[in-house]
Amino acid sequence: MVLEQNKDMEKRILITGAAGFLGSHLCDRYIKEGYHVIAMDNLITGDIRNIEHLFPLENFEFHHHDISNFVHVSGQLDYILHFASPASPIDYLKIPIQTLKVGSLGTHNLLGLAKEKGSRILIASTSEVYGDPTVHPQPEEYWGNVNPVGPRSVYDEAKRFQEAITMAYHTFHGIETRIVRIFNTYGPRMRLNDGRVLPAFIGQALRGEDLTIFGDGSQTRAFCYVDDLVEGIHKLLMSDYVYPVNIGNPHEITMNDFAQEIIKLTGTDQKVVYLPLPQDDPKQRRPDISKAQALLNWQPKIDRAKGLKITYDYFKALDKAEWTKEHKKFI
Repeated sequence: MVLEQNKDMEKRILITGAAGFLGSHLCDRYIKEGYHVIAMDNLITGDIRNIEHLFPLENFEFHHHDISNFVHVSGQLDYILHFASPASPIDYLKIPIQTLKVGSLGTHNLLGLAKEKGSRILIASTSEVYGDPTVHPQPEEYWGNVNPVGPRSVYDEAKRFQEAITMAYHTFHGIETRIVRIFNTYGPRMRLNDGRVLPAFIGQALRGEDLTIFGDGSQTRAFCYVDDLVEGIHKLLMSDYVYPVNIGNPHEITMNDFAQEIIKLTGTDQKVVYLPLPQDDPKQRRPDISKAQALLNWQPKIDRAKGLKITYDYFKALDKAEWTKEHKKFI
């Protein structure tokens, strides 16, 4: 069931991780919806350029802040979207402590803020809570197959704790909470060199490099275009469902086939080279979205061919220096 929003007064929404890929698209969405958007980011992985077009607007404000520290927002606060977290392997393997802190301390701070303000809060979880799944496709009822001490655990377990504390605040304090489990998403504003497969392939194609596949290429992923994801997140936020909901595209593809799609899209003739599969890397990944379809009347609308063309055109239009730009140094 989707609840109607009272539009008689301006709603105020806090979006953390606002300068990141997903956070910046959410800022755009809620500005267009007429909300007053309070954007927050410590810029450790986010890019201020993703939201600088919003700075002149009266109903937008930006706070450079690390939510692992105490969070204060003055005045009324109707909604909180918690999207602050490193999300790519390159990021969270370089800054594992910060990743754990934003998933635990940061989430705790925001839940406390939601309690103080009477806000509804949506927590961005991930398909990584399923680990290297033994159930396929992955429904929300599947508890996962996660190595709690492996290299990916700093992200996986941070998100699993995030879900647990969110449900505890809902149950014990009566906070209005929502949990979205996000599967692979792509679109403009991704970083070419963040280690995720889609921008990695496109970046290699733009630079004339061979495409790198980890493992034998039989592993699968399912890619959702960012506009579809944002719509699903909005519908979940406005619903009355408190348990986790998968939002993603169920159309699965092997990495071998995906590499060929990128080669065809970019008009390049690169070879595909193979490297060892990283530890605990999922072999299969596809969401069961039946819950989102039934509860939210949501399913993705943008097919992969269209979404990839938009994304490739965005990357191609960047200054060529961005194609080879090294990942930022972390402090």
